[in-house]
Parts: sequence; structure tokens; C-alpha cells
Amino acid sequence: MSPQTESVPRPRVEGLREAEILEAALEVLGDVGYDRLTMDAVALRAKASKATLYRRWNGKVSLVIDALHHGHQHETQAEPVDTGTLRGDLLHAFCGVGGLTDKPEVDTFGAILTAIARDADFAEAFRREVLAPKLGATAELFERARQRGEIGPDVDIELLAPALAGIVLHRFFMVGEAPTKDLIANVIDQIILPAATRGA
Repeated sequence: MSPQTESVPRPRVEGLREAEILEAALEVLGDVGYDRLTMDAVALRAKASKATLYRRWNGKVSLVIDALHHGHQHETQAEPVDTGTLRGDLLHAFCGVGGLTDKPEVDTFGAILTAIARDADFAEAFRREVLAPKLGATAELFERARQRGEIGPDVDIELLAPALAGIVLHRFFMVGEAPTKDLIANVIDQIILPAATRGA
């Protein structure tokens, strides 16, 4: 193939324009949920052409996953939590920006619940690229606590790490109790710490 006939890569969407599109995607996601989110709707909200979106993303699965990553950038850029105690670490991680008391964070999760159940491609990408890093960060808190001797050597960290979020989100979506610092502290004190420190 001659240089004249070789395909020329299309310019990528990046920088500020990429951020604007990802923020528009989060807004549309919050407004209508994943099921009704379309590339057209995001393009309209971002004041961009649909062709511009497709130069960067091949569909709404990759767009929404990138948007969720964009919304979590502050978490990945922040210093690792280490207050010196498991209780302090959990309160810091779950009650700060990007935690369970962060309303945009919880609203976004609510908007993708049906997608996790109905869209296998999205569910796989979400669990691998968004959920796994968050669970990994929580597991690190428990592992540090184990190294400090706070929790028992036989505690199943893989089982315990997602328990706090699971309990609080269950109460929010099923019972209607909004996540608060008091609720999170009560779950930590009455459920998580007793389970974690058993046999320590």
C-alpha cells in the first residue's frame, strides 16, 4: 500500500473537549438513566456532533464507562487513605467526596442499576473497570488493618470489603434510608468492626 493510499487515523477527541463530553454523558445519565441514554442525546447536551463522539467511543458502553472514570478522577488522584485505624480509614473513604454520602455518586449508581442487570456488555465493563478498583482500594484498608493487628488473621477480606457499601446501598434503594455519616458509622461499629476483629 502506498503512502498516499494508507488510511489516516482520525483525530482523537481529548483534553478539555473530551472532559466536556464526559460531563455531558454523566448529566444525561443522571437525567434519564442508562437505558434511555443515547449517543444523540449526549452529543446534543455537549453541543457536539455524533461523529465527534464516534471518533473517540464506539458506543454508549465505552462512553459511559469513561464518563464514570472521569467522575472518579478525584479518587484516583488522591493520596491513599491511612488514618491509622480501620474505623478511621472506612469513615474517611466512605463519607468523603466520591463516597456513599456523596449524592452525585449515589445517583449515578442508581442510574446504572438496571443496566447492570440487563446489559451484559456494560455489566462486564463496569465490574472490571469501575467496581473492581473501588473494591481493591477498600480491600487495601482491611489488609493494612490486618498488618497492624487490628483484625483477625482468618477474616475473609474479599467477603468483608464490599459489605459496608452493600448494606448502606441496600438500605438506600430498598428501604429508602439516605446514606449519612451516622448510618455509615453505625454499620461500621455494629457490623463491620465486630466481624473484622473477631479473633484478633
